[in-house]
Amino acid sequence: MLNKCACGNILDIRLRTLIYSRTVEIDNVPIYSCDACFHSEIIPSVKSQLNELLKKLGSNPIERKLNFNDICEWANLITLATDKQLAHLPIQAILSERIDQLLDLLLLARSLDDEQWIADLRSRLSQITNPVGTA
Repeated sequence: MLNKCACGNILDIRLRTLIYSRTVEIDNVPIYSCDACFHSEIIPSVKSQLNELLKKLGSNPIERKLNFNDICEWANLITLATDKQLAHLPIQAILSERIDQLLDLLLLARSLDDEQWIADLRSRLSQITNPVGTA
């Protein structure tokens, strides 16, 4: 389903860099962007993860650069889909490969009884089962 801007134009999905508190660069944040009126907004399905990250950084964070695709599976999938080396692959193949990778890692985490890793992998898997654009 295509999302429309208030101006009536179709919104594109793009990856942008956000600057938080003038000190933290957060790369690869998925946004909807309108070429006609230049409106942009963070994709709703990643807002909670971005908010969680900002809370962890606190109100006076140290200067650093982060990749949101290391935290958010949707951002990771969009980053993979825009990788020139993977341009020949359909999106479904990239998604299937990522799910397989996460499931393999989940098996490894379970064999090691690493509950924190298991929880992280389950969270990542659940992130990509929700459609982009939903909260």
